[in-house]
Amino acid sequence: MISLKLARELKAAGLVWQSQSLDFFVIPDRGMDERVFVISDMQANLDLFRGWPVVTFHGAAEWALDYIMTTEVVWMPTETQLRTAIQTALTDQTPPVLTLAHTTSGYCCTIGIDGIPIEFDGATASEAYGTALLYILQQ
Repeated sequence: MISLKLARELKAAGLVWQSQSLDFFVIPDRGMDERVFVISDMQANLDLFRGWPVVTFHGAAEWALDYIMTTEVVWMPTETQLRTAIQTALTDQTPPVLTLAHTTSGYCCTIGIDGIPIEFDGATASEAYGTALLYILQQ
């Protein structure tokens, strides 16, 4: 998963979130920056019933925050979502270049813009893709 810092930079650079089930997001600046939420149509909890672990299901979260605007949250795109966004952004490049390689320090994502390969390093594949996408959005 990418860092909240990188996710905020992607949002500020114009990455548009078309929210869907199983997307991850963070509610920043409310004391929950470290907590990652997931969009789901049903909440499942781990509880104890007569001393035995059980999974319970609830139709709605039972806490003080009834709703929050998507503009107030930060989407945490997955590796697949980041790669797809890059591929979409590079569709006008001939030939489109997008590679990912494992390095001794993590990962290196290479994109091709106007025939010039540009490399982006990250500790994880998601971070490398995210940094490359940020570069594309800022161009």
